[in-house]
Amino acid sequence: MDQPSHSTRLAQEQSKHLQKSLGRFDILLLVVAAVISVEVLGQVSGFGGETFTWALILAVTFMVPYGLIFAETGGAFTEEGGVYVWTKMAYGRVVAAITALFTWVTQPVWVGGAMAFVAVETWSEYVSHVDTGSVGDYLFKLLFIWITVTSAVISLKHGKWLPSLGAILKVVFLAFFIIVTLIYGLQHGFNGLSLGFFTPTLAGFLGVTPLLLFSFLGFESGNSAAGEMKNPAKDVPISVARSSMIAAASYLLPILAILLVVPLDQINGISGLFGAVSKVYSVFGPAAPTMLAISAIVFCFVLVSQGAAWMIISDRMQAMAAADGSFFGGFFGRFHPKLGTPIRVNTLSGVVATLFMLAAMQLSGTSSALFGVVLSIAISTFLLSYLLAMPAAVRLRRKYPLVERPFKVPVSDTGFRILGAICFAWILVGSWVAIFPGTLEKLFNVDYDFEATWGVSQVTFEAFALGTLGCILALGIVGYVRGKKVRDAPPAADSESLCTDRTPQNAS
Repeated sequence: MDQPSHSTRLAQEQSKHLQKSLGRFDILLLVVAAVISVEVLGQVSGFGGETFTWALILAVTFMVPYGLIFAETGGAFTEEGGVYVWTKMAYGRVVAAITALFTWVTQPVWVGGAMAFVAVETWSEYVSHVDTGSVGDYLFKLLFIWITVTSAVISLKHGKWLPSLGAILKVVFLAFFIIVTLIYGLQHGFNGLSLGFFTPTLAGFLGVTPLLLFSFLGFESGNSAAGEMKNPAKDVPISVARSSMIAAASYLLPILAILLVVPLDQINGISGLFGAVSKVYSVFGPAAPTMLAISAIVFCFVLVSQGAAWMIISDRMQAMAAADGSFFGGFFGRFHPKLGTPIRVNTLSGVVATLFMLAAMQLSGTSSALFGVVLSIAISTFLLSYLLAMPAAVRLRRKYPLVERPFKVPVSDTGFRILGAICFAWILVGSWVAIFPGTLEKLFNVDYDFEATWGVSQVTFEAFALGTLGCILALGIVGYVRGKKVRDAPPAADSESLCTDRTPQNAS
């Protein structure tokens, strides 16, 4: 009989290859590199001043309870695999397999289908022109994808420096942009923003919620490499708190800066941020083109580091799922004995990213439209994983009450469930809007022009979105069935529960 709280023999064997190389600062930088998505700033700002209002609302009503829940969970359950392990402990392997797959596949889809497109568009506009659809275009995107994969393949001791440097440059870039925007505003004036400009609307709520949720999620992702952390019980809660504060500032302030200098009708997803950057950099006079080129190069490096961080994090989770018999027959569940990295899953991520990049290249429409469609698909897969992960995190408190929690949210179990319910409600709305845009607008009689919003027909959008989700589910079903041999293998003689060392027997 399947024992969801026990790891397989293969998982126990592969855990021996993990190398503890992540300190508290490393964890913080890894999460900042992964979670703060600078490439969505333009897309989210396209909803106008109410974007800032809704961002503030979600920061209070979603980010705070979500951060508290996962700070407690991440500090208490510190096995390699993070969300996969937590969901398995709460609901069993089947649910955990689905959760892990949706979390993992989001990253190669996003890297290959969106981030690579943003990078080449930025490079082409401000550094050196690249013709769309040319050989150079394809090579640039392929190079972008496989650099992120390579950084995940090398040992974490060395590979962590790419996302770490990217995280630092990301914060520096955004801070520099905000400072230059202030200087520009003092010289030329800001957009006339009235109080009514920030008034929230139902249309804005439905449009911006998935984008903001996508931006605010992922602070617990570092736990996928918890087995490689030096002191995860103490470091994870602190890292979640610090990274969430950095993220809130990194979204709210740049969004406000974009709104202050760029007319709303000129903001689009793929160039919205650099549209604002190019405008405010006029303060540099003749040096503006050079400054733009430097900033564009830094921006592209930040995107590479962001992709690398997600590859490092999500690939480890999926590899542990595979080693635990939840994703094919253990082939993808092996860590390199010397590097301590899941090379086979890393390679699979690169292949998926490449295939999705090629598929996205075949869609008709503008680059901005393609970015929006792929972004919505990535949002849908990511949010769907949290519809399972969030209840799992809440359930662990009740199911394992005696597990030591270095940080515990100072509320009762009922209060903890209420926090989870609030987060779940937000994610549920965001998931529906991401997969079926325009449906809630029709329900509430809100004007909605699908082709004007997305740049593609609704049939094309839904075919691509639902087709992607269907392929992912099919992959998950086949993968789980093929993992039966690993699940049924007899455990090692010294087999222990994933949480036995920290969970009293009567806690389960």
